[in-house]
Amino acid sequence: MLFITVLTLLTTTMILNGKIIYGLSLCCFSYMPAQAAFGYGETTRANRDSAQEVMPDFSCRQLILPVTLMAYGTVEIWAAPKIRLLNYVIGHSISAHTPKKFRVDNVSQYVPALSVYALNLAGIKGKNSFKERTVILGTSALLTAITVNIIKYTVCEERPDKSAFNSFPSGHTAVAFMGAEFLRQEYKEVSVWYGVAGYTVAFITGAFRIYNNRHWVGDVAFGAGIGILCTKTAYWLYPVLRKKFLKNRKQRENITLLPYSNGQQIGFSL
Repeated sequence: MLFITVLTLLTTTMILNGKIIYGLSLCCFSYMPAQAAFGYGETTRANRDSAQEVMPDFSCRQLILPVTLMAYGTVEIWAAPKIRLLNYVIGHSISAHTPKKFRVDNVSQYVPALSVYALNLAGIKGKNSFKERTVILGTSALLTAITVNIIKYTVCEERPDKSAFNSFPSGHTAVAFMGAEFLRQEYKEVSVWYGVAGYTVAFITGAFRIYNNRHWVGDVAFGAGIGILCTKTAYWLYPVLRKKFLKNRKQRENITLLPYSNGQQIGFSL
């Protein structure tokens, strides 16, 4: 019996104290081929092998970290007006002392993702080819950008430094953790320390967003969860997208244009 697990990333609406907050919910669906489900026979070996080739490497355990971070970030923004959690304790402490700002986070957010290409140039090969990893990174970046901006301009949370109303979640942190998970996925079979290094840089990026008084703790936590989840989703989706692309390309290659003539007319046939 064949099951194909499909991860669907949906934008949902939660109403908390009259404030509309867009979050992310994960719906995991299990698909069973109709023949196996209704007893009309079993799938052929060829079909099973084909399905296994495109089956995303999905495990619910992989959702624990990003979902926990996003849940905590949501609790922080919801509870901030009533309960003095880390948003209040750390945020107001930094605002009161106004420490000297370090803008390293504007650059460090890109370091984990760029490290994948730097390592490959140095001869340390990762999991995927240049083309494959670029498609995965592009998919992850697109998912991250769409999700972050939808939430930012829906929630309209004021930044700690009062500069704008787009604090929640942290885009810099989302990009940093997106890259960190990308680095981990590409090099986890080479050495675990590549992933550790990437997550360390991402953590430092998030810490500086708080230190520079640009974000609350909840913003950073939620942004980190988004970045990790979007990269994982890109890796889960890539085998399916690749299979579909190759199938369409083969269909195009099978189309042949042939000249013909019947004595009265000339032309081309497919």
